[in-house]
Order: sequence, then C-alpha cells, then structure tokens
Amino acid sequence: MKWIKRTYDYFHAYKFWFLMLITTNLLFIFLAWLAYPETFQVLVTLMIVYTLAMIFVSVFMIMRKQKLIETTFQDFLLEPNEANEERLCEVSPKTHWSYIHRLGNTLRSYQLELNAQVIELVDYENYIEGWVHEIKKPLSLMTLVLDNRSDEMSPLVRQRLFHVRNQMLGDIERILFFARLGAAHKDYFFEHLSILAFCKETIENHQTMLDESRFEIQFVGEEREIFSDRKGLAFILEQVIFNSMKHISGNQDHPVLTFETVNDEVSGHTILHIRDNGPGVVEEDLPFIFDKGFTGRRGTYTRQTTGIGLFLVSKMAYDLAIQLDAKSEPGSGMCISLVFPTVKQKSTI
Repeated sequence: MKWIKRTYDYFHAYKFWFLMLITTNLLFIFLAWLAYPETFQVLVTLMIVYTLAMIFVSVFMIMRKQKLIETTFQDFLLEPNEANEERLCEVSPKTHWSYIHRLGNTLRSYQLELNAQVIELVDYENYIEGWVHEIKKPLSLMTLVLDNRSDEMSPLVRQRLFHVRNQMLGDIERILFFARLGAAHKDYFFEHLSILAFCKETIENHQTMLDESRFEIQFVGEEREIFSDRKGLAFILEQVIFNSMKHISGNQDHPVLTFETVNDEVSGHTILHIRDNGPGVVEEDLPFIFDKGFTGRRGTYTRQTTGIGLFLVSKMAYDLAIQLDAKSEPGSGMCISLVFPTVKQKSTI
C-alpha cells in the first residue's frame, strides 16, 4: 500500500504536466479523426498505448530520481559538510542549488554553535563534579572534628554544627545528581527492601536536622517489601523530608512528619504516604510542584525554595518506575505518595 500512496503523490505533484500530455493527445485524436477516418481506430489505439507507456515510464523515472534525492538529502542532514552538499546539488535541479548552499551554510553554523555548547556543558559538568568532590574534603574534616572534639563544644553549638553539615551534604547531593541527569549510564542496583525500616534508616541519617527543627516522626501501617534501588530511594526520601522541613520550620509549633504504608487492593501496589502538617499548597500550585524551578506564588514556597528538590524527585522516581502523587490543602499540610511497582518473581521448576 505504501508504494501506491507514493505513486499517487508523484501523480499529484506532476498533475499539470500529465494533464498537458493528455490534452495534447486528445487534440491529436481529434485531428486524426478529421484527417484519417478510415484508420482512426488504429491510430487512436496506438496513441493511447503510447501515452500510457510514456506516463508510466515518466513516473518510474521520477520515482527513481526522487529516491536518489531523498537518500542524498538524508545524508546531507546527518552530516551537512561540503562534500554531501555537492552530492545533493548534483542530483537536484539547478534551480535548487542556491537554496541548498544557503541551507548548508546555516546547518554548519548551527552545528558549530551546538558543538561549542556541548563542550561548555561537559566542562561545566566536570567542574561541578570536581567541586563536589573537593568540597567534601573540608566536610569530612568537619565531621572528624565533631566526632573527636564534640566534648569541647557546648551541646547547642554541636547540634548546630551537625545541622549545618547535614544541610550542606544534602545540597551537595542535589548538585551532583542534577549534574548527572543527562548521563547515558546510571548505576542502579535493584533489591528487595523493607520500606518502613528503610524510612527509619533514612531518618536516622538526618536525625540532627530533624531534632533542630523539633520534628516528631510517626510510622503508621504494616511493614511491606518493595523492589527498588537503595541510593535512589534514599535520595527521594531525603528530598521529600527536606521539602517538609523548609516549609514547616519556624512556622509550626509542633511539626509532625508521618510515614504510612498502605496496599492498593485493586492494583496490588504498595503505597508510601509521606505527610506533614505544614502550611500546605494552594490548589492552583499543586499540579506544578514537580516542575523545574517552580516555587509557588504564596507562603513559604516563594521565600525559601528553589524549585529543584521535587523536580529531582520526579526524575529519580521516573527512573525507578515509582509513580508520584501529591495532595494538599492550605493549612492542612501536604501528602506526597510513592506508588511502587509490583514485581513478580519468576517461579523456578
């Protein structure tokens, strides 16, 4: 069916010339009827056969020529160098040469700009990754001092230093993950995890910051097993926790962060609800909280957030096949739900 459509397209493209040929033949048929009435049928038959043969030969030659032009044009688009440009001119009508040369110059100019931007982007990514590794050295030294000289500090100073260190580590992890978003290879290792136990482990790693913000942590529901990447899931949980801390800290007398597991009876998916009792999000902002750079138009969102944390959460969740859902009402907190995929194990016989 494809070749029928292509044939029709060629007939349609050159319909003017085919109509001129048919009209000319009709004129000669009329003249033959006037001049040679005794041999009219033979002449008409020969003229019709000749006309049809010329039409089909013309269509065949046009299709063959067009195929060559399309192949050469595709090569030119993939690599718009001067050699492919000359090849395209050789197979194209001379009236098109000026347009081909102009197109080639434009494409080569854009390609140079794109190559320069790619080099700048690679240099930027290398710089960011190098900076992250360098900044971890003084942070490691800070951790060493806190571990070995904490008795020389007051409890308040020690707690504040732990808070600042953990906050800096979280910011560095976000920068490093953002720089690696476009990486072709991502080293995920999927394994079975107990979701509530994993949440408790993640909470312990940031207990100092949560204590500083006076958070109460609650765990609701039964322990359930999911199949995911440990580092990626930890990153998602950390960013959701940091998001709640930014929006609640200083604005809530008794901040609460709840981790609740449920099982969807219809689909069989395990769902983790992470709920806080903060100021919440207005209805018109809720569909956009996972967009890059979105900070909202009201409340603490505008003043304290960068719009990067939840955007990175959505990217990581996509890689781990985790569905995200957010619900909130102003004054009643926000709930971010993680819907984990159901993984069926192969039965061994």
